[in-house]
Amino acid sequence: MPQPSPAPVAPPRSAAAPYDLVVIGGGSGGVAAARRAAAHGARVALVEQGRLGGTCVNVGCVPKKLMWYGAQIARTLREAAGYGFRLDGGMHDWAALVAARERVVARLNEVYAGMLERSGVEVLSGRATLADARHVRIGERSLAAAQVLIATGGQPWRPALPGSERGIDSDGFFRLQERPERVLLIGSGYIAVELAGVLAALGSVVTLVCRDRRLLGRFDELLGESVEEALRDQGVTLVTGAGITGLAGGAGSYELALTDGRQLGKFDEVIWATGRRPNVEDLGLEALGLSPRAGIVTDHREFTGVAGLYAVGDCTGEHLLTPVAIARGRALADRLFGGHAEAQVELDLIPSVIFAHPPLATVGLSEAQARSRYGEAVKVYSSRFAPLYYGPLEHKVQARMKLVCEGAEERVVGLHVAGDGADELLQGFAVALRMGACKRDFDRTIAIHPTVAEELVTLR
Repeated sequence: MPQPSPAPVAPPRSAAAPYDLVVIGGGSGGVAAARRAAAHGARVALVEQGRLGGTCVNVGCVPKKLMWYGAQIARTLREAAGYGFRLDGGMHDWAALVAARERVVARLNEVYAGMLERSGVEVLSGRATLADARHVRIGERSLAAAQVLIATGGQPWRPALPGSERGIDSDGFFRLQERPERVLLIGSGYIAVELAGVLAALGSVVTLVCRDRRLLGRFDELLGESVEEALRDQGVTLVTGAGITGLAGGAGSYELALTDGRQLGKFDEVIWATGRRPNVEDLGLEALGLSPRAGIVTDHREFTGVAGLYAVGDCTGEHLLTPVAIARGRALADRLFGGHAEAQVELDLIPSVIFAHPPLATVGLSEAQARSRYGEAVKVYSSRFAPLYYGPLEHKVQARMKLVCEGAEERVVGLHVAGDGADELLQGFAVALRMGACKRDFDRTIAIHPTVAEELVTLR
């Protein structure tokens, strides 16, 4: 961990350092920091070698959510007969969805460029490296700055296995112009789960292989159990606890060898969804005494330990969520240039959603984490039920909920939901947990009926 960051006031701009801040990376965190710093009167340059918006806009949150919406519509169409609709069940046009999605992404690229221009941020195109902590090189050009922020994001990671160079990664999913008929997904985290759900809903035959005992191992067991049940229900073949020997073949004939001797295949496409790693290669960090392979280590104030050098977002290898990167970028700018010396982001109780079908929502501690921290002082309330929406339908999709409480006051330290609407209901409950809500506060709240969310305030 770096030594505590120095006084959070940027040194004045000088002839030797004409920029107050140079930001390397035009993703969510970098753009947020640049715009906030400029709003405080700083002279800011931002360097980006690709499209503005970073992972979130180009190959993450935004295009993923649009694909999720498409899959949700497909699911609704299949359920429409239960409500009296007679539909043809026409074929889905994957190419049309991709084209529409990319128009949205292109528009957002332009929106980001416009926001930066209106904010007075100078945007430079190219690959940036550090000459030292206060000088950034872009080709033959050198920028001198009082402060430098690294916000270079991350990229997909593949394990070192025979044949792992074959197939595509999660970024490559967004370059698919045709929907593959038979898809092998490798991974156990939220990216694998989300892509499996989209592909299955839109008509692909999906096999999901992971080496772990269960999916979503870093989340509460309720979420892992729920998503496995949902994926199987959607026709996805799950192969868990499976070691991989290697991948062979090519498009249309991929085969996966497992350590137990099984051979899976043939597949038209293979997608490695085995995680992401920080974009930190060849930045010049090692020359500054940093060892960033697993991410640039920072303190709670985004400080790297090298005077004048900060980092936010996925390049740190922690809290890989767009809203966290944005919040930390803004907090840093407020401290350095806005006179808000104590501005910082509280990194507990961060809400997050996995856009499965149905979605999964979580904030706070899992049951296992709470029991490890609080022992016998933990009390858990949970429920499982079929929402009213499924009343007319022959097939019922279960919703599941869990409150994790601690102490005599039963302070709610974890909340986990699997079910339709979970993605939208979580935000308000995250505020409640941030304010220290106890189970009795939930109990005293009048329910909204009939909804999925009401179950959280009626748990017994």
